Amino acid sequence: MEPRLKSGIWVAAYLRRCASANAFAVVARKGDETAGSVIVKVNLLDGRARVFSTAYNEKSERVWLMALKDDPASDADAESYIQRSVSRDPDIWVIEVEDRGGDPRLEGF
Repeated sequence: MEPRLKSGIWVAAYLRRCASANAFAVVARKGDETAGSVIVKVNLLDGRARVFSTAYNEKSERVWLMALKDDPASDADAESYIQRSVSRDPDIWVIEVEDRGGDPRLEGF
C-alpha cells in the first residue's frame, strides 16, 4: 500500500489544473491538511450543480463518486448535501468549480 497524497497538496494541484483549463475554482471550505476528504461541487451557473465526493478503492487509490442521486441537482440540494457532510466530518474540504458544461476535471486525477 502506497502512502496517500496529503489532502492540502492534492487540493493545490487540483486548483492549478482547473486554472490551467481556464475554469474558475475556489476552496469554499478548508479541511484537514493531511487526511481530509474532498467534495467537489461543479456549479453549472444556472441554479444546478454536480457534486462529487472521494472514496478509496481496495488499492488505496482515490476514486470519485457522484454524491447525489440527481445529476445535476438543484443548487439547494447540492448545498444541503455539503452541509450534512460537513456536520458529520468537520475535516472535509469543499472545492467549488464554475463550469457551464459540468466538467469536474477529475478524470485521471
